[in-house]
Amino acid sequence: TGGNLPGTLDYNLGITLAYPLDLSGRIRRGIEAAQGDAEAVAAARDNVRVTVAAETARSYAAACTANSVLAANNRILALQRQTLNVTQRLQRGGRGTAFDVTRARTAVDQSEALIPAQVATRTAALYRLATLMGRAPADYPKDVATCAKPPALNRPLPIGDGAALIRRRPDIRGAERTLAAATARIGVATANLYPQVSLGGSAGFTGPVSSLGSTNAFHLGLGPLISWSFPNRVVVRAQIAQAGATADQALAQFDSTTLEALRQTETALSAYAREGDRNAALRRAQSSAARAADQAGTLYRFGRTDFLSLLTAQAALTTAQANLAASDALLVDRQVDVFKALGGGWQT
Repeated sequence: TGGNLPGTLDYNLGITLAYPLDLSGRIRRGIEAAQGDAEAVAAARDNVRVTVAAETARSYAAACTANSVLAANNRILALQRQTLNVTQRLQRGGRGTAFDVTRARTAVDQSEALIPAQVATRTAALYRLATLMGRAPADYPKDVATCAKPPALNRPLPIGDGAALIRRRPDIRGAERTLAAATARIGVATANLYPQVSLGGSAGFTGPVSSLGSTNAFHLGLGPLISWSFPNRVVVRAQIAQAGATADQALAQFDSTTLEALRQTETALSAYAREGDRNAALRRAQSSAARAADQAGTLYRFGRTDFLSLLTAQAALTTAQANLAASDALLVDRQVDVFKALGGGWQT
């Protein structure tokens, strides 16, 4: 401390460039692997988009279906209240009994008891729709709350062939791109068996500060650079085996994803077709039950049938309308399932 230490101040100023020749294809295969990973992530994003679109449509249809069920129940309730009024008048006129009035009031009470659950179902669907839209539950679209009936398709579903399905489904595309990336990484690992050659050059000034900028301090170097992990070939072959095992796993996952996609598609199409047949039969049954209830009401008012027959006809109508409304909701659900199974979109 306090003494002057001897020494000199040197500098090193320059630039170095290197260009890999990629004779073994290591960089090229690495780029292919990176592109495969990027495309797999893009397919995963598309899969999320299809799912969100499908579930949004499902929630919207659920809200509309709940309104449809509620409207059907209100129509039945109005008919049952009308029957209760007629029964009460007949009792006052001596043509009915208190037992008939009690049974009519029971039917009215049972229909009224269904309304709160149906309103709760509609509210839950609206809250779910708002959440899928990225809003607070109470901030759902107000016009959907008054939707009268679920949406219906105005054209057949463009199913296409199996090849189009495989191209369209994001999960299959993602699995295929993951397999491509895993296969490319086998090439990256294999390239490590061979020397890596680069062409390089450097230029600059080096020396003491006192000679800064002089020609004596200038240096220039050109030539190839070779790196090779020759003594570690066992490690490289282990890396190749690891990459091959990863590719085998990706291939198995691709096969599994494709088979599962075909199963989902066939199942969704079959369920949709069968529910369409069931819906048509239920619609005919509801129409017949409505005619039977009208006929029973007319016969009862004119004393041509007993009150039990009227209640039975109205109960059959209630059941038929409830089954049809449930089938309408399930039919929309089946359509959404087909949309998801086919990958959505259908852009040309």
